[in-house]
Amino acid sequence: MKKTSYHDPVLLQPSVAALITDPKGVYVDATFGGGGHSQEILNQLDESGQLFAFDQDQDALENAIDDPRFTLIEANFKDIKRYLKLYGVKELTGVLADFGVSSHQFDAEERGFSIRFDGPLDMRMDQQASLDAADVVNDYSLEALTDLFKYYGEVKGAYRVAEAICAARQSEKIETTKALIDVVTPLVPERFLNKTLAQIFQAIRIEVNQELEVIKTFLKGATEVLQTDGRLVCISYHSLEDRLVKRFIQQGVFEGEAPQDFFGNRDFPLKKVGVLIMPDEEEIKRNNRARSAKLRIAKKI
Repeated sequence: MKKTSYHDPVLLQPSVAALITDPKGVYVDATFGGGGHSQEILNQLDESGQLFAFDQDQDALENAIDDPRFTLIEANFKDIKRYLKLYGVKELTGVLADFGVSSHQFDAEERGFSIRFDGPLDMRMDQQASLDAADVVNDYSLEALTDLFKYYGEVKGAYRVAEAICAARQSEKIETTKALIDVVTPLVPERFLNKTLAQIFQAIRIEVNQELEVIKTFLKGATEVLQTDGRLVCISYHSLEDRLVKRFIQQGVFEGEAPQDFFGNRDFPLKKVGVLIMPDEEEIKRNNRARSAKLRIAKKI
């Protein structure tokens, strides 16, 4: 496996331990990245086990693992069911998804994910996608930007930030991360600036990549292709992601209540396994990215 600047896999041991129930099984690493989780999964499988991994980021493809049990699929993990069907896979023993953005993506200046560098406003996880961060910042209406910052970034003063962006882009298009930061900086006290910028960048990134809709589609598709007692293991990094995972495990839906049959019974496709797992102090000290991670485990019933 080629060594690149991808992050250390978060909650590696507990996530893989929760995932593997049969070393002869068929598994999916839905978010391949640097391949850390995938390599550990392969370490736990015997010769007849299989692992399929998904990643739409072309940089991640360079990390493909040379192992006959391993297949890397260049696609968005929301399409898990469709692609597995193409490979003749009807049922899975387990699925693992780590919803975090990789350190490689944050550290690549030209990708525009980070507030630390001056790069183009891009933020596309799929580098061939048509919508990028510059489109959102320059083309979305005042109302749309306000909603974006409010709901996806939980930004205080979302309207003021959106208003300042709309005013600034009238004279010159906002095309770089630095240009966006320069617009926001006068609006926020210095002690809150980095947090606010991170929230704004998060909101734009979620919109560019439709991250919440992708997670919803993935959770439904993965559940459908899991065998009975098959495991779903998800690592989330902010409340919007975790809320979707938690609610889907509990209710089988993302809003409202699960539908009832004629007798008033509700059909829940999943059952929670164990308790919420979070990184210990040692892992957070070793890998700061792990500080907000939450691991939830479920099985199909």
